[in-house]
Amino acid sequence: EVQLQASGGGLVQAGGSLRLSCAASGFTFDDYAIGWFRQAPGKEREGVSCISSSDGSTLYADSVKGRFTISSDNAKNTVYLQMNSLKSEDTAVYYCAAAVPQECKGLLLSPLPRFGMDYWGKGTQVTVSS
Repeated sequence: EVQLQASGGGLVQAGGSLRLSCAASGFTFDDYAIGWFRQAPGKEREGVSCISSSDGSTLYADSVKGRFTISSDNAKNTVYLQMNSLKSEDTAVYYCAAAVPQECKGLLLSPLPRFGMDYWGKGTQVTVSS
């Protein structure tokens, strides 16, 4: 059974940093994409960042480019989202999700239900105070 566990959220002041972790278990796939998504109160869920297992390529939403960095530690089956220069508009519940087999291209803006991702973890709350 595939499970994804997001953690690392919290309360931080604007301009601060947080690192989110997504621990994956039950994975037996060679090719997959792990994406971070977020949903703010009253807003639709949006794609934030993605990393492909096949070549390590990454994608970012325009709103987080230059501030967020996604990375993976395959030995630990964990994907990280380093968030720097946080803004109040980054406040949201952050979710990690996996798509197999898949690359990141097109995932963050996919019109498919649940962005076409196959597995979702529970979210972690990020609150940025201004």
